[in-house]
Amino acid sequence: MTSRKIVIDMASYQAGLTIADYKMISADYGIVKISEGTNYVNTAARQIINCSAAGGIKGFAFYHFSRFTTVAGAKAEAEYFIKQAKAIANIQPGTLLIDDAEIQGMTTDSHIAFLKTLREAGYHTGFYTYKYMLPQFNMKEIMKYADFFWLAAYPLGNGVKADKNPNFAYFPSADKVDLWQYTDNLLGFNVDGSISLTDNAIKLFNPSKVKSTWVKESGTFILGESLKIHESPHIDSPAIAKLPKGSVIKYDATLQGPLRLWLRQPRSGGKYGYIVGKDKYGKALGKFK
Repeated sequence: MTSRKIVIDMASYQAGLTIADYKMISADYGIVKISEGTNYVNTAARQIINCSAAGGIKGFAFYHFSRFTTVAGAKAEAEYFIKQAKAIANIQPGTLLIDDAEIQGMTTDSHIAFLKTLREAGYHTGFYTYKYMLPQFNMKEIMKYADFFWLAAYPLGNGVKADKNPNFAYFPSADKVDLWQYTDNLLGFNVDGSISLTDNAIKLFNPSKVKSTWVKESGTFILGESLKIHESPHIDSPAIAKLPKGSVIKYDATLQGPLRLWLRQPRSGGKYGYIVGKDKYGKALGKFK
């Protein structure tokens, strides 16, 4: 029997939630909004990932609010989504990326083009929409290109506080639903809450260490405050030195952990030092050049 899991999804509206809030919500997984159209990026996304991970979220997927109405537009938005998700979360092959379809008049072929672009780039694909919009799409065709189906329908209505036990008598019957978004106000935190219906809904989520490999990236970092150079990229590792505000270091790679952005400083003898470039809230601790 499938074990039900609670999943929350988060956009810029949830940027004010604290680690304590996430611990109180105690959801299992999170889906973070990355982008919209071809000119909007959720600048709070990294902060949300870090904060929710610290609050207990075990894994992530990511979504794009789609605005395209043509196949060409769909491809452009998919490419924009991938670019921004790489920059924010360093998504790896196999990451679940979701097409959020909420606008009237969007066509089945445009959504297929969006999903195909994601899949051809090496990512798992998901499709989200509301129950009342299902007649707008040929879901049989769309699901040929989607690994994951996420459906929204709120039995209690918009804005009504809901707990973690939705009434399945009001489940929005549809084929192949992996995740049911049943409220937009889970536990009164004004965050969307969903419940998993299949094992597939969970296995496609990434580990909470969204970005866990070093990325070669040369640059200069000017310290905005006094910071330690560590022996390893861990906040509790021994300090090699403590540098004053205004110090300038050269780095050759970056590592975005679940909480902090680390910079790698080449040192003599082929060794390295490590310094925090952004804190656990996504705040830069200096100036990047």
